[in-house]
Amino acid sequence: MESSWFEELSPAQADEVTGLLRAAQDADGVAPVGEAVVLRLRPGARGSAHLLARVDGALVGYLHLDVFGDADGNKVAELAVHPAHRRRGHGAALLAAVAERAEPLRVWAHGGRPDQEALAAKLGYRKVRELLRLRRPLDADLPSPVLPEGVRLRSFVPGRDEAAVVYVNHRAFAWHPEQGAMSIEDVRDKEGEPWFDATGFLLAVDAEERLLGFHWTKVHSATLGEVYVVGVDPDAQGGGLGKALTLAGLAHLRAAGLAEVMLYVESDNAAALAVYNRLGFTRWDSDAQYAR
Repeated sequence: MESSWFEELSPAQADEVTGLLRAAQDADGVAPVGEAVVLRLRPGARGSAHLLARVDGALVGYLHLDVFGDADGNKVAELAVHPAHRRRGHGAALLAAVAERAEPLRVWAHGGRPDQEALAAKLGYRKVRELLRLRRPLDADLPSPVLPEGVRLRSFVPGRDEAAVVYVNHRAFAWHPEQGAMSIEDVRDKEGEPWFDATGFLLAVDAEERLLGFHWTKVHSATLGEVYVVGVDPDAQGGGLGKALTLAGLAHLRAAGLAEVMLYVESDNAAALAVYNRLGFTRWDSDAQYAR
């Protein structure tokens, strides 16, 4: 196996990587890398190092390194090996190469598969974080959202609401390694995605139009939606706004004809898990982050 690092991928390389990621997802039933990595494959994207592994010229493995790192100062890697080339040491070789380049290092494994656990243990990595994926059907009865007095919902307006959303998001997720770092540019980039729908980006505002919280929904397919982000300003917490926003977003997705909804939540976020369990969400699978 031969491997090379690139700061930016050419269109041809990006197409190769996209094909490999698609093959891995088809085989495993879960995307091998997160949404942020897919966005970094585009021309002009910054903050990445891409490791491409080839055998006889064919791309057999890919690793993405976020060189900016998370809020805790860790460099973060995600990787995939083509299903036709697994169990030949390529994954271990990719991890060895990134370990020489990045420190401290965290590595994401998506889907909670046993082979991921086994490889991590073999190479001396331990699980340091787990992100649960929950889901629930949208054909069941949903309680009606009850907003606090003086609060109303409206849809996000592109070109006007980005700064307010980023401000509230930062306050709501100051503790979160990734979500808390969302920028205005990140929001604008996602406005250009095919899935973006301003009508499903619900904002809770007071009488002075001050943003108190938001529920950003996402549609994955004709049947599956996502509670993409629910954020509430700490000054507006404790009055049921988070629950009301969640229910309003679920009602929006159901009205759009979707059959099921999913969300991600940190495994140690007991308060959020309790809310989602009461709303009928159950565990689907999980993503794990490993460190040596």
